[in-house]
Amino acid sequence: MLQILLIGLAAGIASGLLFASLLAGSLFSFLLFYLAPLPIMIAGLGWSHFAALLAALVAAAGLAAAFGGLLFAAFLVGLGLPAWWLSYLALLARPAPASPDGTQWFPVGRLVLWAAVLGALSIVIAIPTFGTDAHSFRAGLKAAFEQLLRSATDTPGSAPLTFPGGADPERLLDALVIATPPIAAAASAIASLGNLWLAARIVRLSGRLRRPWPDVGSMVLPRYAAALLAAAIAAIFAGDLIGTVGAVLAASLLVAYAVLGLAVVHATTRGLNGRSFVLAGIYASVAVFGWPALLLSVLGLVDLVVDFRRRVRRHRLPDTST
Repeated sequence: MLQILLIGLAAGIASGLLFASLLAGSLFSFLLFYLAPLPIMIAGLGWSHFAALLAALVAAAGLAAAFGGLLFAAFLVGLGLPAWWLSYLALLARPAPASPDGTQWFPVGRLVLWAAVLGALSIVIAIPTFGTDAHSFRAGLKAAFEQLLRSATDTPGSAPLTFPGGADPERLLDALVIATPPIAAAASAIASLGNLWLAARIVRLSGRLRRPWPDVGSMVLPRYAAALLAAAIAAIFAGDLIGTVGAVLAASLLVAYAVLGLAVVHATTRGLNGRSFVLAGIYASVAVFGWPALLLSVLGLVDLVVDFRRRVRRHRLPDTST
């Protein structure tokens, strides 16, 4: 018990410091900010979900003491509790005599879906801080971006914003207001999944990971995920704040389907020459350009109908009819 308390305390301090690095305003600080859930997940996967919960509370309390009570809720709801919950779900299991290790672990597909939903939820919860209706939300977010851009370009409040190349500041601000919520939701889902994978790798190297490493190629999403995505896309056309919430949820769910697309690629390229180069190229293109993730999302959605993995398995099985 003492070890769990010490691990939770240390992980909480580390997570809080990573989160607070965002105040530095540099590009490197953004990377450290997105790694803030990592210590919590390491504590949860390597020791227990009690250590992860303690770490989330310690980090939130430390940030509140240093920077004010607003950061307590922002960290706890946006990063701390989602990191604890994902690490808790990752180690959920029940007896299953038919499985190789006698245990049925929480499905990877549901973990991915949870990460997507939590990524959307963290953004939706932040919407009222800018406004409680569509007009006030957009005005509040636009004012925040304008203040940020003025600070970045050293433009005083009395002077109009100007950008190199003659770009229209109003159009840029309007585009940022529209694009930022869904992009932030997708980034949150990606960060949660990336941190969970990295935490599991670290804990596995230490020999403390109780769960066997899952087979990525066999991952499937729950059937209701497609209905949830369809509802989110339909909500976009409703406009107002409902449309914004729909766009946020749709963007995060597309991340889940991009992961499903990667699972399809992993499964269908098994046994092929140069498979490592193909996978490395796909991961590198997604990391560098971003937009190939949309193609993976489409692949994941099409797989719901076509079932590429089953077709490939059938094609590779030897014909025993003769």
